[in-house]
Amino acid sequence: MITSRLFTMTISALLVLSLTTPAVHTEEAEVARKDVVYSCACGPECDCNTVSTKAGECTCGKELEAGHVVKIEGHEALVCTCSAECTCSLNDEDPTQCACGKQIKRVNLEGTGIYFCNCGDSCTCNTVSEEPGDCKCGMKLKQVGA
Repeated sequence: MITSRLFTMTISALLVLSLTTPAVHTEEAEVARKDVVYSCACGPECDCNTVSTKAGECTCGKELEAGHVVKIEGHEALVCTCSAECTCSLNDEDPTQCACGKQIKRVNLEGTGIYFCNCGDSCTCNTVSEEPGDCKCGMKLKQVGA
């Protein structure tokens, strides 16, 4: 009787704790995304080409802009800048826009040190990383001119 009562109290306490503890955004959740890039947002006249898989500043001092890769063509990532959390895709009717309506930004990955998947002329695996490894399609990630 005491054992079943103790068990019931323990389960009740765990249930209350799980309902009252806020969800915590962990770094592991961010690491799970392999399509997020941060790039310079200082305009077309800037040629610093700062690109990273982590938030930070451009070499010109401005904050990097978060976005997610929707396609890779050659050494360029086509990036939607709606947010790092978004998962929209390339607009099927207008390849210069994301499905959310934002303009696509072309980001040159050459010389950035970022590894990326390019399983053909036009890759939609959208995998980028600071470390070597495998793409979700099974190919090895490549790095160009680091």
